[in-house]
Amino acid sequence: MTGPGGDESRIPTVDETTTVDAATARAADGDAWQAHGLIRAGSGGAVAEHPGVRTMASGLPHPQWNNADVHDPSAADVGAVAHWYERQGVPWGFRVPAGAEWRHGRLLFRCRLMALDASTLRPTTADGVTVRAASERDLDDVVAVDAQAFGGDPATAWMLPLLRSSRATVALATIRGRAVATGYALRSDGWAGPSALLAGIGVLPAARRRGVGAALSSWLLQRAFEDGARISVLNPDSDDAARVYSRLGFSEVEGFAIHTAEQAPPAPAAPAPDSGNAGPATS
Repeated sequence: MTGPGGDESRIPTVDETTTVDAATARAADGDAWQAHGLIRAGSGGAVAEHPGVRTMASGLPHPQWNNADVHDPSAADVGAVAHWYERQGVPWGFRVPAGAEWRHGRLLFRCRLMALDASTLRPTTADGVTVRAASERDLDDVVAVDAQAFGGDPATAWMLPLLRSSRATVALATIRGRAVATGYALRSDGWAGPSALLAGIGVLPAARRRGVGAALSSWLLQRAFEDGARISVLNPDSDDAARVYSRLGFSEVEGFAIHTAEQAPPAPAAPAPDSGNAGPATS
């Protein structure tokens, strides 16, 4: 229900009444991606700051998990960013504030963004659904539910650092003891202050339209706010998902335009070897 996606021609309806402004929401989203890089530092993860851009690498060979967050397009040092990712050895892409002028790479899609102030959360539960925190022992269940819910390959290397990190809470929702949904909240305390990214909310097809995703999200949000987060952000991948989150209190704000990466410019040619002569002979 959350994650990148959307039609590049679609312009989302933005709720002007939200208590979290778009710039703060984008900063919180970027803070969370910095946290993603930090919790993976032992397995190729890294973060850095460049003029106009914050970068993170997960160490994984998937561009959606290696983001260059542009916060000042006019100051962005695209060459420095490209060289940094070249050293990391991972594919990557730019996330640019929606509506900003950006002439680098190709526009892939628009990434929607929703934000929630802790004071406006509307908690919910679902009959027959139990939600609990997952641990590393639950890795197989978490990965299996995630893969079935999203229709992708098992994301073991992505989920394991989240299960191991004190910054993250991964949850499993069960019905009669069977795992039917999973998701996580990743906390950060960066440019936007204490915040949490709600992500990876996936429900098995057979358990959908029963309030499971909303109950799981509500549980994760309550935990994140109890742990000190003041706002939460997420990236809905459909109108249906956005409606679920709006019922929890989220409002849509201007998100991101996702652009392809640019190749690093070639390094300057090395100077010719010094022959030892300072100039023409004068004798």
